[in-house]
Amino acid sequence: MKVALVTGGAGFIGSHLCDRLIADGWRVACVDNFVTGAKDNVMHLADNDAFELIEHDICEPLDLGVEPSVVWHLASLASPEAYFAKPIETLEVGSVGTKNMLDLARGSGARFVFTSTSEVYGDPEVTPQPESYRGNVSPIGRRAVYDESKRYAEALTMAYYRDGLDVRIARVFNTYGPRLQPGDGRAVSNFIRQALAGEPVTVYGDGSQTRSFCYVDDMVAGLLALSTNDEIGPVNLGNPDERTIRDVAELVIERTKSSSQIELRPLPEDDPRRRCPDISLARTRLSWSPTVALEDGIDRTIQWFRDS
Repeated sequence: MKVALVTGGAGFIGSHLCDRLIADGWRVACVDNFVTGAKDNVMHLADNDAFELIEHDICEPLDLGVEPSVVWHLASLASPEAYFAKPIETLEVGSVGTKNMLDLARGSGARFVFTSTSEVYGDPEVTPQPESYRGNVSPIGRRAVYDESKRYAEALTMAYYRDGLDVRIARVFNTYGPRLQPGDGRAVSNFIRQALAGEPVTVYGDGSQTRSFCYVDDMVAGLLALSTNDEIGPVNLGNPDERTIRDVAELVIERTKSSSQIELRPLPEDDPRRRCPDISLARTRLSWSPTVALEDGIDRTIQWFRDS
């Protein structure tokens, strides 16, 4: 049985990846220190002999006991609320944590799959953003702890690649779906929680800034396609259906049948004005593109929030 190590495996995307790997016949070692991940995300796998949950901080060396075929490095404090609250930890997991997992992959002869982020593009002056775009990022703003940790981790991953390690790099754009944490500061989870509670739905700035939201099942499919492909990356993974934040807020209010009203608040520092992936590379090299429409994905996510 093939062995996969998934760091951040109890997180939002990580837990869905664990589900898919188990379904595909892998043995999965899920590593998480639960700073932002949640045991509830993977407890349905606890009785599966092919699944092991390991509570561990990857900023410390890890002796897994087996040699994985693939190291999936998803561990990160990826939501604004988390990386604003724990800036040093965010930088450490992107630097020390990434190096530890690269060393583990090299020692095991494993392929290393790194989930980077669209935030490496910063507040882009080019849209949609292709992988060749080098970004417009402030290295000293509040968001820099996340942006720069990922940019550094990409550089570190490529340094190991040039030293002989088998690597893949995905640049993950905004992703949503079941298991989003209600208070994590992400737009979709905030909007749904507020709308279901009948609270004002908070939109920052005038709501004209754009995002492109990819349903989590599509994202996992993209990550798996990259992991089995010869393309090294970076490869953008996301949904190129670009929407304004205000439009998404109004969609959530409509789909929840909420009486909530939109409340405008000041735009945070360095908040990107536009975010939309150019997925030409993923389409041509991975034969991948998202299939879940935003309206359908929002409905599924709302139902999960209602049931939770």
